[in-house]
Amino acid sequence: MDFMKSMFIAASGLKAQTGRMRVIAENIANADSTGQTPGADPYRRKVPTFSSSFDSKVEAELVKLGRVREDQSEFEVRYEPDHPAANEKGYIKMPNVNTLVEMADMQEATRSYEANLNVVKSSRSMMQKTLDILKG
Repeated sequence: MDFMKSMFIAASGLKAQTGRMRVIAENIANADSTGQTPGADPYRRKVPTFSSSFDSKVEAELVKLGRVREDQSEFEVRYEPDHPAANEKGYIKMPNVNTLVEMADMQEATRSYEANLNVVKSSRSMMQKTLDILKG
């Protein structure tokens, strides 16, 4: 495989995982965000998707962050009658964000990012060694 092609493929993975980590960080940051008015919906967890497309310049499939969709799972309900977002029965809706799941997703995204970064580093190293051989 061409060194530059492998670097372009890995770079697309780096960019996609960076976007994924940004979405996960937003979910974690809003894990306790409730609605502003009584009965209002709180923050809804976002789920990143990926897509791939053939790049004719690179002549390879590149990955990119696809549509970020909202998780349609149910909200948790808590009894907090003094909360400003409590309904007439004293319940508030909490976001459908599970921080344990988000942390596991973040770890997976980080490992994928590191793997792509290692591909870039290895390709650069091999290119440099090839140049050194050609010089000498």
